[in-house]
Amino acid sequence: MMKLTVSLAKKLLCLIQGESLPRSQLKYAVVERMVEEGVLAIRSKGSRQTVYCRDATRVQSYLVNHFGIGNLARFIAAAAQTDLQRSEAVRVASDSKFKSIRSFKGFLVNCYHPLMARMGGFPVEISPRTGMFTYVHDFDDFVPAADIIVVGVENGENFRYIERQQELFPFAKILFVSRYPQSGDLLRWLQGIPNRYVHFGDFDFAGINIYLHEFKQYLDTRAEFFMPEGIEKLFQIYGNRDLYQRQIGCAPERSSLPEPGLKLLWDLICVEKKGVEQEVLISAAAT
Repeated sequence: MMKLTVSLAKKLLCLIQGESLPRSQLKYAVVERMVEEGVLAIRSKGSRQTVYCRDATRVQSYLVNHFGIGNLARFIAAAAQTDLQRSEAVRVASDSKFKSIRSFKGFLVNCYHPLMARMGGFPVEISPRTGMFTYVHDFDDFVPAADIIVVGVENGENFRYIERQQELFPFAKILFVSRYPQSGDLLRWLQGIPNRYVHFGDFDFAGINIYLHEFKQYLDTRAEFFMPEGIEKLFQIYGNRDLYQRQIGCAPERSSLPEPGLKLLWDLICVEKKGVEQEVLISAAAT
């Protein structure tokens, strides 16, 4: 997992305090992910790009969820002490106001039909209920049956309306998991089980990057990016040029993409100069 260096922490603190910094000074994977997810933003003027913060609270919440750091200034001050270990620096930087965000660990799950799993060594049934989801808190003890395919859903609306998208997934047994609330819990759980993982995200450069950096690099061959049938038609009907324009600066190298489906998606994005958000599949699957 990525760590927050003191150098980057100082720059993030400047952004939180209202400053803008040249993008060339923020060549960090963490920053790229924060830009992709809208936590930080980019302002362009000619060939010059600067990074700025629209909402300090979102940046602070991100740091709590991903690094356990609730007070950046305290973290920087504590980490500067040579006799203080990094874990202690994080503890010193914790802030009860932001820590409340992580009062509950875990993630939401959903399914089409009842599925069997084990919790703490005992069998449990995950049953779908209209308007209700199951929240898995003690995920370290949650083990789905080995033949269940785990589908990670990036968008909350798609997760809510999975029943409208049944034709997209021809798998026999599927457990849908929500990427939100965003933390390391879902990845940690996925790394501890042997099940196949399919990532259901947006069909744009940001969606590709989220998959590569948050899942694929850790799950390797157990993970694959979901590509629906007739994706070319989706781009023609629902393609969004604004997505392409906003994300062209963070496009991954095509040669680095580890799956044929990702290369096909990359080609479609570049040829059409559009992106497609996964929400369109809620209605498209029903037509």
